[in-house]
Amino acid sequence: MSNIPGKYPSAHLLRILVAAVLFFATPSCKNDPNEIRALTGKAQQTEDHAVDVTVVYSKNGKINMRIFAHDFVRNEGARRPYIDMNTRLKVEFYNDSTGAVDDVLTADSSRYYEAQGDMIIWDSVQIITRKGEKLNTQELVWNSSAQKFFTEKAVRITTPTEVLYGNGMEANSDFSWYQITRPTGTVQVNKEEVPQ
Repeated sequence: MSNIPGKYPSAHLLRILVAAVLFFATPSCKNDPNEIRALTGKAQQTEDHAVDVTVVYSKNGKINMRIFAHDFVRNEGARRPYIDMNTRLKVEFYNDSTGAVDDVLTADSSRYYEAQGDMIIWDSVQIITRKGEKLNTQELVWNSSAQKFFTEKAVRITTPTEVLYGNGMEANSDFSWYQITRPTGTVQVNKEEVPQ
């Protein structure tokens, strides 16, 4: 092709077109976060794991609760973010005025939903209160909005003078009040005969 006066040479025009295409195409190049996660393995890291964890909850400088768990898993990527505390779970509830341990809860497994403040505790759940009463059940649910514990499972409550059996229960946060929703029986016992 020959040069036409007042026009760009064809090679020069081609260089300008290529430069323009590259200039306008550059902003459309983006890194896909899913591809980056796949390459770096970040998609697999939605859970944090720890072993032999102690969690202390306090309010106004006073300890309210201490939680001990052998296996600790926090999953913030779940649809409902949660914390699992499993294997040899132990929770100590403290008295606000004396600072002493009031109640002790033990279980095998639990799941805590941080955003809602709700908790499910299951497998060999046992609570021993400061009054010496003992609750045994297979599942216990803490409802934060109601500030109560609930269960629909079978329960056994052992006091110094009797053993209460039933299905379903609700209790306040410090277990100073509880109610078996469907009692199935009561056994009067002497203090020496209370089952362990």
